[in-house]
Amino acid sequence: MVPRGFEPMRLLKYLILAPVAALILVFAFANRELVTIYFDPIGGHGLDPVQAPEYVALLLALALGVVAGSAVTWLGQGRHRRAARRAEAEAARLRRELQAARFASPLVKQG
Repeated sequence: MVPRGFEPMRLLKYLILAPVAALILVFAFANRELVTIYFDPIGGHGLDPVQAPEYVALLLALALGVVAGSAVTWLGQGRHRRAARRAEAEAARLRRELQAARFASPLVKQG
């Protein structure tokens, strides 16, 4: 018997997140050296370079990649979301037509 209030998805979430968080902490401790990040690839006098711990630079690059990948995926699925909205509108229209036909027909028993 499952205890009251037990949520298996919450447990699964923590079983996945705990090791990931531990790996991120280990990665951060192993990569504390300062690195210089240049934002001007052609060497002009635009933006000043920034010094940050190596783990910050790598985790920010990872986060930027996740955001960019999510945005590309979301944009690529636009036609599917549009088709789903159209199908839902069509289903709602057909439900309304069916309901109106049921009320209009003297052969259909109401109740």
